Amino acid sequence: MTKVLITGGCGFIGRHVAEEMLAQGHEVRLYDALIDQVHGVATAALPEGAEVVRGDMRDADRLRPALKGCDGVIHLAAEVGVGQSMYEIARYVGANDLGTAVLLEAMLDHPVSRIVVASSMSVYGEGTYAKPDGTLLETIRRKPADIRAGQWNPTGPEGEPLTPVATGEGKRVDLASIYALTKYAQERAVLIFGEAYDVPAVALRLFNVFGAGQALSNPYTGVLANFASRLASGSAPTIFEDGEQRRDFVHVRDVARAFRLAYESPRAAGELFNIGSGQAYTISGVARLLAGAMNLPHLAPEILGKSRSGDIRNCFADISKARDLLGFEPRHRLEDSLDEFVDWVRGEVVVDRGAEMRKELEAKGLVS
Repeated sequence: MTKVLITGGCGFIGRHVAEEMLAQGHEVRLYDALIDQVHGVATAALPEGAEVVRGDMRDADRLRPALKGCDGVIHLAAEVGVGQSMYEIARYVGANDLGTAVLLEAMLDHPVSRIVVASSMSVYGEGTYAKPDGTLLETIRRKPADIRAGQWNPTGPEGEPLTPVATGEGKRVDLASIYALTKYAQERAVLIFGEAYDVPAVALRLFNVFGAGQALSNPYTGVLANFASRLASGSAPTIFEDGEQRRDFVHVRDVARAFRLAYESPRAAGELFNIGSGQAYTISGVARLLAGAMNLPHLAPEILGKSRSGDIRNCFADISKARDLLGFEPRHRLEDSLDEFVDWVRGEVVVDRGAEMRKELEAKGLVS
């Protein structure tokens, strides 16, 4: 088996990927900046047998030695958060894009046999839509005036109603946030590098990842963790727009397995894959499911009726390519996994910073 460097390896997804790789006989080295927003005061337990190196992705002098002796890289390190990326622009571009550039340059001195990079469904912007006659539309954007008027659903070129459908990898990207821009730059840089230097490279476009171990006190983390923080603090989850926007939720253990498959599969080289559940859930429906699982059904979601800059309406995954080429199949459905998630939440110290996040976005003029 191989030795793999996992950047961002002490984070929520990174820890699960490390466990998956170790379980399959790989050696693992974790490289992580351990920033407070994600990790807080204490770091969650790391997988036994994983070596840890603390360092920033932009610190070439720290990163180069961490690559020594590694056969491959799984690149997860990134600042994450659509809303925050719209005002902490230099932070996101620096960590995500410059950090990736430093990694790729370091790989020139320490060549590896494979790199897998975490991208994001956010690069699609709006997902794919169908017109009433079945014609598919790949580039749909909502008009700001319509959003301000509370017309949340996008319409077709002639104002016709549209139906959201599963989005495949062939859809044209449409970058609606600084975060999406940085993730697209990460995936393209890795794939371009791989082609130029004959290094098998793979990009995984992750949809909404959930599971035990998310940063419950980071308001820019996954929506399920944000809802859990609110509910555990005795407050109703808050939802932008009308709550009927749809997303794909994929369990972190399924995501970890996808990274391992992408790392090991010869057929994955040079490809990009959607990694999701293949299911669409309304955000308000997810909030109610979680409140029920936490025995707090009376805490119905608070529908804000406001929009947040950079948000899209609907996007959920077509995962047929990952099924065909990677043998990837989701095993943990959202509705079957909430009891385990809730048990974990009950054992955590929760600090609800959702209101703080909203005030920050409003102060920047990013909520309307």
